[in-house]
Amino acid sequence: MLRYLPILLAAGVTLYAFIDCARTEQELLRGLPKWAWLLIIFFLGVFGAIAYLIWGRQRRQGPSRGGRGRVIGPDDDPDFLRNL
Repeated sequence: MLRYLPILLAAGVTLYAFIDCARTEQELLRGLPKWAWLLIIFFLGVFGAIAYLIWGRQRRQGPSRGGRGRVIGPDDDPDFLRNL
């Protein structure tokens, strides 16, 4: 069973990248259009999936942060206070 683990991992990563690319909006992809990323993932397998995961996806946005990289609470955020 252990000898099948690399094959299952490779298939899982490829399938995850293919589905993620297919469900992602075109505006959130970097470098190439969606159809090109899908072809790369399909034909290059794990190598295409890794390339998509590193260079094709846009980085996820975290919570809004202040200028120094710290999280600002709503009582300290001037935009929030202005809208009250």
